Amino acid sequence: MPEPLKDRYDEAYLNRLIEELARYSPRFPRKRMLQFVFDAEWEQRELKQRMRHITHALHEFLPNDYGTALTVLERAAPSFGGFEAMFFPDFVEVYGLKDWDRSMAALEHFTKFSSSEFAVRPFIVQDQQRMIRQLKLWAASSDQHVRRLASEGSRPRLPWAMALPAFKQNPAPLLPILKRLKSDSSEYVRRSVANHLNDISKDHPQIVLSLAEQWLKGKPETRWIVKHGCRTLLKQGDPQTLALFGYRRPDNLKIRKFELQPSVISMGEEVRFEFELVSHKTELGQIRMEYAVEFVRQKGATTRKVFKISEGVYPEHSRVYRSKHSFKPISTRRYYPGIHRLAIIVNGQQLEQVEFELQDA
Repeated sequence: MPEPLKDRYDEAYLNRLIEELARYSPRFPRKRMLQFVFDAEWEQRELKQRMRHITHALHEFLPNDYGTALTVLERAAPSFGGFEAMFFPDFVEVYGLKDWDRSMAALEHFTKFSSSEFAVRPFIVQDQQRMIRQLKLWAASSDQHVRRLASEGSRPRLPWAMALPAFKQNPAPLLPILKRLKSDSSEYVRRSVANHLNDISKDHPQIVLSLAEQWLKGKPETRWIVKHGCRTLLKQGDPQTLALFGYRRPDNLKIRKFELQPSVISMGEEVRFEFELVSHKTELGQIRMEYAVEFVRQKGATTRKVFKISEGVYPEHSRVYRSKHSFKPISTRRYYPGIHRLAIIVNGQQLEQVEFELQDA
């Protein structure tokens, strides 16, 4: 199993942080900082709780003046990166809402080394119109990390982040920012635009479909954004979205020789399945091949998740597919014993389904 992210905040990491802070704040109390961080509740804290606890520790031991403390953090930040370093912008989120200008400059600086995508959201809630103006400025930045922040920080459904109900209800204020960034030179930025579109599609599919029809006429990079941004609609089998990308109803297709083995598995094992897709016409044509698993949930409820197998244009009359699905433990899904179902989906239409049983190990 990979090391949990929360364990990266170990004593070596904190000592490195303290050494860097002490360079710019000579009286920084090193031992007291370590004692504060590694308190009696440390082991029980999860990742974001540990990050916020470090934020509180910084506030406890840095100078009381917010601007002076930020100066120390801004000088130290370039020596740290990745998700772990998001306590730098988190400091702004927690303590900087009353000093807008200073906080905006700090968030722009910190995002170049980790990301300010979480920290910017309370400012959006506090003053949406003012923040929209700031996001537009960031979208025009020469730095790709700052441009990405304009899109990523304002996503209506950013995972692990506080909600932005106003943008869930009406994403229109964000569309000029996305339009500006859709042809960005950085894939890092374009991927954020695609994920932002996917967020919007869950509440306003017609807005995304309207943009998709326009943007599909653009560069290949923009076409990728559109398709990735429509991925939820494609997985839902939305007919309008499927047609937009050239996927027709599979009226000329059928599944033959659909087999799944074994029919009974234990936790940690996998099911393997194969089938043949056959066309009544001369060719299969443009195919989006997926499978769905109907998982048993707690107390007998079920939930369905769709997984892509492949897609392409196939001139042949038939094609054999082989795939598998693992029930090894993962952090994002918990499995429960019971009767599960696996379905084959072609161009958004379910053509076959089979049951199998998952048992406790």
